[in-house]
Amino acid sequence: MKRIGLISDTHNYLDEAVFRHFEECDEIWHAGDFGTPDIVYRLGGFRPIRGVFGNIDGDWIRKEFPEKLRFNCEGVSVYMTHIGGYPPNYNKVTKPELKANPPKLFISGHSHILKIIYDDKLQCLHMNPGAAGKEGWHKIRTIIRFTIDGANMKDCEVIELGKR
Repeated sequence: MKRIGLISDTHNYLDEAVFRHFEECDEIWHAGDFGTPDIVYRLGGFRPIRGVFGNIDGDWIRKEFPEKLRFNCEGVSVYMTHIGGYPPNYNKVTKPELKANPPKLFISGHSHILKIIYDDKLQCLHMNPGAAGKEGWHKIRTIIRFTIDGANMKDCEVIELGKR
């Protein structure tokens, strides 16, 4: 069993409350737009971190993290990318990749819109944690916490960090 803290679009800002909310997590997954290496160091010094780079991330982050990441966590195949769209409106790059090799969990960021949607066609859960940073047009900063237990994803919690 793994407890996951999911975050995205920090854009150079990391609310100290994230550490409290992710205290029980085994790993932190960041869906891109970290902003600065300091965000990586702070999160990675707290818990093991997996992530992808986003469109605002510079060279250092792009060398540390891939654009697309596929991995297995417990019995769940995961595909993460920063710009991917959502069911059924995946972007033109992501859509054929998802159809050819559908994961059980697809994670993206970029839109700053919190979404948790099940795609019946692909039998895949999509998660976008919204934006945890203060840059952008979102009104409320959000993160997600959930558990992967074998092949099951459960105990999903949306956490509001406050106004942008």
